[in-house]
Amino acid sequence: MRRLEGEFDYIVVGAGTAGCIVANRLSANPKHRVLILEAGGDDNWIWFHIPVGYLFAIGNPRSDWMFRTDPEPGLNGRSLAYPRGKVIGGCSAINAMISMRGQGADYDHWRQLGLTGWGRDDVWPLFKKLEDHFLGESEHHGAGGGWRIEAPRLSWAILDAVGEAAEEMGIKKIPDFNTGDNEGVSYFHVNQKRGRRWSSARGFLKPALGRPNLRLEKHVLVDRLVIEDGRAVGVRFARDGETFEARAKGEVILCAGAIGSVQVLQRSGIGPAHWLSPLGIEVLRDKPGVGRNLQDHLQQRAIYKVSGVRTLNETYWSLPRRGLMGLDYVFRRRGPLTMAPSQLGIFTRSDATRERANIQFHVQPLSLDKFGDPLHRFPAITVSACNLQPTSRGEIRIRSADPNEKPSIAPHYLSTDDDRQVAADAIRTTRRLMRQKALARFSPSELLPGPSVGDDDAALAKAAGDIGTTIFHPVGTAKMGTATDPLAVVDERLRFFGIGQLRVVDASIMPTITSGNTNTPTAMIAEKGATMILEDAR
Repeated sequence: MRRLEGEFDYIVVGAGTAGCIVANRLSANPKHRVLILEAGGDDNWIWFHIPVGYLFAIGNPRSDWMFRTDPEPGLNGRSLAYPRGKVIGGCSAINAMISMRGQGADYDHWRQLGLTGWGRDDVWPLFKKLEDHFLGESEHHGAGGGWRIEAPRLSWAILDAVGEAAEEMGIKKIPDFNTGDNEGVSYFHVNQKRGRRWSSARGFLKPALGRPNLRLEKHVLVDRLVIEDGRAVGVRFARDGETFEARAKGEVILCAGAIGSVQVLQRSGIGPAHWLSPLGIEVLRDKPGVGRNLQDHLQQRAIYKVSGVRTLNETYWSLPRRGLMGLDYVFRRRGPLTMAPSQLGIFTRSDATRERANIQFHVQPLSLDKFGDPLHRFPAITVSACNLQPTSRGEIRIRSADPNEKPSIAPHYLSTDDDRQVAADAIRTTRRLMRQKALARFSPSELLPGPSVGDDDAALAKAAGDIGTTIFHPVGTAKMGTATDPLAVVDERLRFFGIGQLRVVDASIMPTITSGNTNTPTAMIAEKGATMILEDAR
């Protein structure tokens, strides 16, 4: 084993959404020597930058860890692909680019759990600090930050009509989902700049790489932490068949995400003892919460054929239209190549008893059998509804001490009565939406789940299991909590319970999932985490 040359104050594991921000903030002080380690490589592939490139990046080992879930009973035995970014920028280099904070009530709930400093009023200034928003400086948005946010650069008549249908149902039209209450219908704002994807690497890591006190090492697989006298003093990692050790005088900060950070901890002997001992791993800390509390957003992906209106399906199968689409992007940075996977959003309640919006619609002017397949040859749209506040809890656990072996991922989708009820009600809400007068002229015809699926709870819950799929928001596997919480892994300052000089700063610390896409909340966690690290170092 070789010692990595150089001395470091901080080691950041993972150059994804969180790691790029943490490394930027810590290295802003030239006295801090920062090492950031990334398993992937540079984002020097065209499909990392053209927004529609997610179609090529997801499911490609060049950019994706290629994880899969275990067969899920709630999904009628199906296993799902579980993409995670493997490149600088992490998931922000391959994700949906949707800028979504969630609801203010999400963070007030964290505060009510005893997590001081995590309420809505505490975190909203951090979101603003990160942003360079096209709307400029305002009560809700910031300007001049590293996180560029813009409006979408194309429109579709069919999506406008779906928005009108939502209004006919009593869902108000709103201009912005990110003011604290996202209930309503609007177009998503996106992490793009002039029609190009804007990742955490572009916004935060690359501008800092010229600093002599920041060092990035790519294509390295972190195996485990180095723990001495109850403190994290370094990490061990592999590259090109060699094993290296790097040491930190200050802190080791895990930013490898809800799957990656858990794997490193468990391989280090930190996790549920009865999981680790049978794998021959010496248990350093019996921490029952490491790998538990997995939460994700499951969507019911309904598809409707339409007529008399354009969708992306026809463009996909027409060479002349595809050529025009390419020219539109080259010369104007507009058109379908700038599309996020979802354009129109609807936040509403699955039934009248819900205190706040608990389902989110992603509406797309396209359809396909499954992600990675070609688009259908007929005009159609996808209207996906996901449960924003699931009660199901899953787990992630390593299968062996080998860092190259993929972990067991068991989200336990639809494992609670409440989640099955919300799934059934979400399909009902989708059907009601598509029956509105605003859409009548397009003759929407249900393809999935299909008209043969009845309206009773049992039939709809089974259908949800057949058509349900992840929208790639795993969180919570190293949850933040109080000292009395048996599953808490880190405290409200993201310090690891029971091990000094170790923090986790990524989506894994969420005690409960936020009500919307999780990339922007992860960026906020990184901003807050870096601030606390610097405060505690004084």
